[in-house]
Amino acid sequence: MNHDLPRARCWLEVNTDAIVQNLSVARSLLRPETELIAVLKADAYGLGIKPVGQFLWKNGAKRFAVACLEEAFELREALPEAWILCMGETLGGAVKEAVQTDIRLTVGSLEAAERIARAAREADRRAFVHCKVDTGLHRIGFGHEEAAEALQKCTAMPELEIEGIYTHLALHNREADRMQHAALQRVLGQCGLRPPMVHMLDSIGLTRYPDWQYSAVRVGAMLYGNSPRGFDRMEEIQPTVRFVARVARVAWVKAGVCIGYDDDHPLERDTRVATLSVGYADGYPRALSYVGQVEIHGLRAKNIGLICMDQMMVDVTDIPNVQPGEEAVLLGGGIGLTEYAAQGHLNRNECTAVIGKRVPRIYL
Repeated sequence: MNHDLPRARCWLEVNTDAIVQNLSVARSLLRPETELIAVLKADAYGLGIKPVGQFLWKNGAKRFAVACLEEAFELREALPEAWILCMGETLGGAVKEAVQTDIRLTVGSLEAAERIARAAREADRRAFVHCKVDTGLHRIGFGHEEAAEALQKCTAMPELEIEGIYTHLALHNREADRMQHAALQRVLGQCGLRPPMVHMLDSIGLTRYPDWQYSAVRVGAMLYGNSPRGFDRMEEIQPTVRFVARVARVAWVKAGVCIGYDDDHPLERDTRVATLSVGYADGYPRALSYVGQVEIHGLRAKNIGLICMDQMMVDVTDIPNVQPGEEAVLLGGGIGLTEYAAQGHLNRNECTAVIGKRVPRIYL
């Protein structure tokens, strides 16, 4: 491929040095006996599951978690020897393939346990499973009131190897978090099982509740530059991405004219308008229309008009000498993740997770 082609229109730069730094910070928070599970769901939060997975593996991460089997199989191609947990329900017909390729599967119901057991019999091997307990998130998992009995039934299925029990905090408030932790403790006591792995904390939980680490912690957002709010070492978490687009056109537009598909925001002055080669199909959210800003020549340019599918427009009247072909930074540099998310009323993880597949990832 021509080296200029990935940067011809818009692209996402991924700073691997920053990922190493963030991985180091996460490890420093772990007890010696606690293992780190690197979460690579949603294409590694938009950064690229295969290259990021391989990079983390080379830097010592050996356990990974994803959301679905499609992600698990993609990661298995890149990392044949890695330990991989699928945290979502395994509903499709690929369960047998997952067992054959040594993917750890989540069990959150007896129906799921039976489905995986059947697939294991067909594959003529045992399936490694992690039993999910719903302690208060109300998403998936055995309800904590009946979990102990259900786990006992799972242990009676010879095709299943119960490698782990886990839950996930809803993070409503600290009292609710403590109730969830107590519920998991009750389940562990009632079921009489203590599998090799018990885990409940994510990046936020790790910084808030260091005493609840159990045998593993699932770290995702922190690796990719999203520091938990209130973390007392927040300055050590480095931003990992720069989302950049090319200026495609620069032209003067008279006052009173509406830009693009907009029909109710006429320009208040004669305006020098720059068109950028990026749109909502690339993952630049339409919610940033009128409220978002980009950086060109280190100065801010305000979004004007509605974000289009493949292009957007910004006001560069007060930025001298903007020319077609120059870079506009959408996220990164002086536009941090928190500001970007707040402007578009987005979850911070969402900011990078929605960046489209047609946007080339460039690893620095």
